[in-house]
Amino acid sequence: MTTDTLDLGRDPSILLVDDDEAFLKRLAKAMERRGFSVEMAGSVAAGKAIATARPPAYAVVDLRLEDGNGLDVVEVLRERRPDSRIVVLTGYGAIATAVAAVKIGATDYLSKPADANDVINALLQTGDTLPPPPENPMSADRVRWEHIQRVYELCDRNVSETARRLNMHRRTLQRILAKRSPR
Repeated sequence: MTTDTLDLGRDPSILLVDDDEAFLKRLAKAMERRGFSVEMAGSVAAGKAIATARPPAYAVVDLRLEDGNGLDVVEVLRERRPDSRIVVLTGYGAIATAVAAVKIGATDYLSKPADANDVINALLQTGDTLPPPPENPMSADRVRWEHIQRVYELCDRNVSETARRLNMHRRTLQRILAKRSPR
């Protein structure tokens, strides 16, 4: 995808909010190459400040940031600029968080790892047509692992409570949690 194939409209401003500095810089460079005017924020507070002072036409916001929830930035963007197109990114993909993001005003929701083309397709998607399937979708093992991690976090990292809610043996859960995430 090149700059001349993108129709960004009159305002190519984009806000990128993520606490993973390396990812943030890579995505910013990719977006600049495609014609966007990029502003970056590494926290909820910085993202809200930029969204309030200079609400962008586009935004890509990580769901989980060190200082809070990226949906707080989405809310500020929606208040300040209702027409902005917002994509929420997260490494903890779950249906509940996707629904919450869209209800608050996100245009789309993507699970990490997402590359610049995935983000652009989600940002520029219009109408009722479905976007193309991802180039590298998560494996079933990865989806299962993400779900377990999400429930574990929601249970305040309590193994016994998580095992009870997932209807699995505590020791089985401990073994799963001790392993690295599948690809």
